[in-house]
Amino acid sequence: MPSIAHLVHTYGLVVVAAVIGLEGVGLPFPGETALILASVIAGTKHDLNIVSVMLTAVGGAIVGPMIGYVIGREFGYWLLLRYGSYLRITESRIKLGEYLFLRHGAAIIIIARFVPVLRSIAGILAGANRMPWRFFLLANVVGAIAWVSFFGVAAYMLGRQVERLAGPMVIAVGVATVVAIIVAAVFVRRHEAQLIAEAERALPGPLRWEP
Repeated sequence: MPSIAHLVHTYGLVVVAAVIGLEGVGLPFPGETALILASVIAGTKHDLNIVSVMLTAVGGAIVGPMIGYVIGREFGYWLLLRYGSYLRITESRIKLGEYLFLRHGAAIIIIARFVPVLRSIAGILAGANRMPWRFFLLANVVGAIAWVSFFGVAAYMLGRQVERLAGPMVIAVGVATVVAIIVAAVFVRRHEAQLIAEAERALPGPLRWEP
């Protein structure tokens, strides 16, 4: 099976758009690697134009999570309502998830863009928790531009050195994010009753799925 580097060298921007977009839908594709490789090629061999690389990457990074959002909205939410009780996900907890995405969804989407696993599922989670579409779209666009600008410019300026630096940096961001998630989970656990009450006031009434 050809490597991602070979595919980027051979097919260029098509592969960049496809890999980044499919990663955003929730599939385990190396979107960050495709972006870095294409930017390195643009900066060293000049077979690709860095502006075209970044615009293509931003497009894929926006469209992929949007599709993931629709999947989460149409199917993830229904699955939570239908089968969540088997996993001890009560209606109150589903409403709590909606409330948290309503209040902090933009920050979650933007931060998740820089964390490999979260980047793949952020759109689906936002949809499943019924984050308002306009807020998700804005956060998704901002996150995509920030992510592509950071890694694209770094790879273009530093060339292949960025491949050596990106690994430790992603690990550091990942560790910091895991710690933040643990702290947030502990906080939510300790204040669950209070947060559920706030969620109920913000989102009154029974939950229902509308196809």
